[in-house]
Amino acid sequence: MPRRRRCRAAEAVLAVLLLASATACGSRLPESDFEHRERTAPAEDRGPIRVGIVTSATSPVGGSAFTGPRDGAKAYFERLNARGGVDGRRVEVRECDDGGSGVGNNTCVHRLIDEDKVVALVATTALDYAGASRVSHARVPDIGGQPIGAAYDTWPHLYGIYGSLAPRDGTTGWDGKQYGGTEVYRYFKREHGARTAAVVSYNQAASAAYARLVEQGLKAEGYKVVTEQVDFALPNFRAVAADLKEQGADLVFDAVDSHGNAQLCEAMDKAGVKLTAKVTNVQNWTSTVRDDYKDAPRCRNALWATGSSRNYEDTGNAAVREFRDATNDLRTHSQWQLEGWAAATWFTDAAKSCAPQGVTRACVDAFMNRSQDYTAHGLLVPVRFERLADPPKSRRACLSVARWQDDRGWVSQGDMNHTCFDVPQLPYRQ
Repeated sequence: MPRRRRCRAAEAVLAVLLLASATACGSRLPESDFEHRERTAPAEDRGPIRVGIVTSATSPVGGSAFTGPRDGAKAYFERLNARGGVDGRRVEVRECDDGGSGVGNNTCVHRLIDEDKVVALVATTALDYAGASRVSHARVPDIGGQPIGAAYDTWPHLYGIYGSLAPRDGTTGWDGKQYGGTEVYRYFKREHGARTAAVVSYNQAASAAYARLVEQGLKAEGYKVVTEQVDFALPNFRAVAADLKEQGADLVFDAVDSHGNAQLCEAMDKAGVKLTAKVTNVQNWTSTVRDDYKDAPRCRNALWATGSSRNYEDTGNAAVREFRDATNDLRTHSQWQLEGWAAATWFTDAAKSCAPQGVTRACVDAFMNRSQDYTAHGLLVPVRFERLADPPKSRRACLSVARWQDDRGWVSQGDMNHTCFDVPQLPYRQ
């Protein structure tokens, strides 16, 4: 089975605007990490199993930017409880909105771990995961979180949704560097013959840094790269669109926010830019595309999304169909919701493995620590956790790809478990 690829360059949320991805890797911890296990009473003598969900539901990025994983996880637990829970015990969800700040995040971590005594955190989606070290030192498993920052490649007991190969000993990645693959760029080159790619960013530190990472990966795959930077306060996307048309770009990648993307697409439509693909990431893989890009029909129908989870529109798949059936009441759907559902699935599988002797933090953590090629019943590209002393020079990386079509929504392009490439792993710093 192909090994899971690092959370890739094209899937990351930058501090003020987007995402800054991490490497999909993982960790096998020493036996000493499992000392002092809790002693528990028989399952029938205990109440609900309590889990925590930390979300930057209100943040500088926007009110709904980070709520998808939370909503997906809650939907899963509601259905699980309707079916009897875990060994007859309900899963009780305790939520905390950290407001997108480090102070708020530490407050949430303290409340959930020390006051609410949660067994685990699930589907964490935090703009500033300042409390990560506290979670790790408390040995509370954090399951299926979104790697917006570097925490999931830094601390033990934290298990990001895309896995990790890093030592996770308190130092980020390997000597402060994380590693990402070039599979996204390889895909468009091999499958669609793309040769010229543009990278659009703001003149803002986080945006520019992410753009450099994308540019590095594109050049490693032999692309001619066109770089475009606009002013953060007064972006001139019309000038960018005109240059993209003149340069004959096949692909456009970006390091700008959703609003900027919509403006860029509108400018490209007006300039008559024709692309093989306008490539976006998993955060923007949503059902709101038609509204978000309402003034850019040509660009809208050139949108492609890449990720590491099965397309939420693939209702022919039983696991996706169950997710969709359970989330019918949600106003919109998104890939992050599906990944939150997958995170809750992961916790539940861990809890079920513990149920006979008692669901404890240590038991759940032990299950997570030995997880290899976990797929959340087919929803994820196989995820693993290892502790490699040295960073991998290359990996076999698999990719989930979908294309937006107005009459069909997001349409999968091949099967994610077979769209795989042997690609180099390139270093970067967040």
